Amino acid sequence: MIKPTPNPPRQPVTHKLGTMFVIAPDIDTETLRAHACESLASASVMASDFAGFLQGSQRNTLLGIAQVIMLGELAVNRALDNLDPQD
Repeated sequence: MIKPTPNPPRQPVTHKLGTMFVIAPDIDTETLRAHACESLASASVMASDFAGFLQGSQRNTLLGIAQVIMLGELAVNRALDNLDPQD
């Protein structure tokens, strides 16, 4: 049997932002970039190491993800160099 009218639209669900993981608002940009760089470097190593346990397309996918992480790390490093050149 065909229903003659469609279902009414659902009400949008509003989500309250959690505060379990919060970055302190008084942390300076250089510190945030340094931590981002370290996190990306760690993620790159973890992804590359884990890819060693995989084979075929799964390995290729994870190596691609590792490369994207590495590119993000390079971008953050360049931003840090622009902020505080070492020359």
